[in-house]
Amino acid sequence: MLMSPPPDDARLGDHVGKPRRGYWCECWTQDLTTQQQPALLASFDAYSAPQADRWVAVALRTISPALDPDASDEAWMWLYEGRVYTRRALLRSEPSTVTITQASTRVTWTIRPVLFLPLVHRQGAKLPACTDDFKPHTPHATD
Repeated sequence: MLMSPPPDDARLGDHVGKPRRGYWCECWTQDLTTQQQPALLASFDAYSAPQADRWVAVALRTISPALDPDASDEAWMWLYEGRVYTRRALLRSEPSTVTITQASTRVTWTIRPVLFLPLVHRQGAKLPACTDDFKPHTPHATD
């Protein structure tokens, strides 16, 4: 039997208009041979602890064949043993960090418990008059 997908509001269930618990996940890289700060490589919003640690697990499994033996060992150690500690920390609403070092590059995944705030639907709403005056910034040659 084929069924139509529920309307967007129905998929959200009781979360419409209410803050929703979840996890903010980030992946940072840092070149250890320079004085540069870590760079944000990717971010992900997860709505459950399993979804959050799965994001890290998929990334580690994906890159592990390209890692040197030490970094690969770090990755698989977390996948086999560390992941359970990460999950427990997340379920206690504690942040968690996973780090591996490949040659001179450090890769760090962070997972933090957060409250996602709902966005207001703008369709049909009258925006303030000042929005008509807004002009997007155009970069100059000196920017």
